[in-house]
Amino acid sequence: MLDELEVNNYALIERASIEFSPGFTVLTGETGAGKTALIGAIKLLIGERADVSAITDGADELRVAARLIDEDNREVIVSRRLNRSGRSRAAIDSQMTTVTALAEQVGTRFDLLGQHEHQNLLSGSAQQAYLDQFGAISESEVFAAYQQAWHDREQTGIELAMLQEQARQSAQSLEQSRFTLEQIEAVNPQVDEYEQLEADIPILRRGEDLAVGSNAAWQLLGADDQVSDLLAQAARQLSSVRGIDARLDALADRLQSAQIDLEDISAELITYRDSVSFDAQVLEDTQSRLGQLEGLVRRFNAPIREILVLRDQARLQLEMADNLPDRIEAVAQRLESEEKILLTVAAELAAKRNADAIALAERLTARLKDLAFGSAAIEIVCEGLPRQSWSATGSQRCELLFRPQPRSVSRPLSRIASGGELSRVMLALKSELIASDGMTLVFDEVDAGIGGIAATAVAEYLKRLASNNQVIVVTHLAQIAAVADRHYVVQRDTGGGEPGTSAQPDPAGATSAQPDPAGATSAQPVLSPSTSEQQDPTQPVLSPSTSVFEVVGDQRVLEVARMLSGSSDDVAIAHARELLQGDRVE
Repeated sequence: MLDELEVNNYALIERASIEFSPGFTVLTGETGAGKTALIGAIKLLIGERADVSAITDGADELRVAARLIDEDNREVIVSRRLNRSGRSRAAIDSQMTTVTALAEQVGTRFDLLGQHEHQNLLSGSAQQAYLDQFGAISESEVFAAYQQAWHDREQTGIELAMLQEQARQSAQSLEQSRFTLEQIEAVNPQVDEYEQLEADIPILRRGEDLAVGSNAAWQLLGADDQVSDLLAQAARQLSSVRGIDARLDALADRLQSAQIDLEDISAELITYRDSVSFDAQVLEDTQSRLGQLEGLVRRFNAPIREILVLRDQARLQLEMADNLPDRIEAVAQRLESEEKILLTVAAELAAKRNADAIALAERLTARLKDLAFGSAAIEIVCEGLPRQSWSATGSQRCELLFRPQPRSVSRPLSRIASGGELSRVMLALKSELIASDGMTLVFDEVDAGIGGIAATAVAEYLKRLASNNQVIVVTHLAQIAAVADRHYVVQRDTGGGEPGTSAQPDPAGATSAQPDPAGATSAQPVLSPSTSEQQDPTQPVLSPSTSVFEVVGDQRVLEVARMLSGSSDDVAIAHARELLQGDRVE
């Protein structure tokens, strides 16, 4: 339940604090006074989008806060701030939170019907959405099954279309892939082969020189073992003085290492000499092979490593093409199976929607009688769509029809319902969509286009609705204002004194406010002044543009009289008193 609302710098309202009735609260005032701004403030607190244009001119930020009473009768403080840069901050019980969390934790306990929202009833998609909300379609197992079947069938359909497109394009593409593969495999290049051949050719060209040079070097190193003997003698000389000077010991170690290296080099020279080829045929074969690879590089204008990738891709495409008919057949069979599943669950979902449509239509028709529709009736017709028009939400189009008289033909609301009728149908619909008792229901000018008996019926209907829910209504109808438990007036400040009191005589002809029969003051202040201000507690606090104040007793009589006739003459006041006393509601 919304217990109290504080608004600062929202649109026309600089500062206001309103305490709401647990039952039925109305907000009245002339058009443009700022009533809808209060509804906008509530929307911010339940997680709706914030707009910097709502910040009062001259202010840096707007702030709205509310005290809520939860189902366990505990207080919860919710706040929202928005500055000129567009930064929005939200809190629950002084703990920072997200706007999404506000919607999830607070918004679920509110249901708002804004101005002109009844026009949504003219949209077929909106009508079906309301039906689905009534039947909790989105939470049902059959809807989950339908969406899964729809998704599976759609994905398989996409896969089959891709394979079929591949099959249509494969003739030319496969021919190209086959040609590419044949050209590359005719040469059969190997990884790193090109680089190795380039390195081998200079060696083959100078093979004889390399063999002669390596052999001469081996002979010099190994001739009469002179070099080896001399190194050994030098090593023995140094070993005799080892351990005295570390520098000389290091040279001795290097000399010993040189002996070992000399032996290794000598052995490797012989091995190298014997491995070098200077066969002219080997050179010719190697040059020929390199020429083949260079021809492949020129043909594909790519290095060998990229040509190997092209070969693998062509080979894979040809292998896939060989299996394509079998794959198409397998996917087509799976698609057929999934289509059967989809048809089955679609029929189940349609059956649920049809049942929900009958139930909702019956309940709406019953509610219409309470809203002065007489024998009018609502019918909801769900028609199957062509298969190609199905969507992720179902296989039907559901439409709400209105029948003014028993012998009339049911027709779409958009063709026969007036604005006032749409307002009342929407009110009936919203009543059916309330998730549970204990909700806070906010109606912004739900009385659009109605009057007379219909206004009386709507007033009584809202009053009954408030027996199990908190109801807050912005209204221009005296009949609705008269049955509320709490009544606030929103008034533009024209600079001419106290709003709601200074310009109007009281019902008894006096110029000052009179106490009501219970002794309450006739004009109760509800705006919260700053603690630093000295304010008369019996007077409403004025913002530069708009004031909000509760009316009780004689002041409420004056406001209802204004709503009835725009004046406060004796006839209007008498009529207002009758309305407030419940003797006559017209």
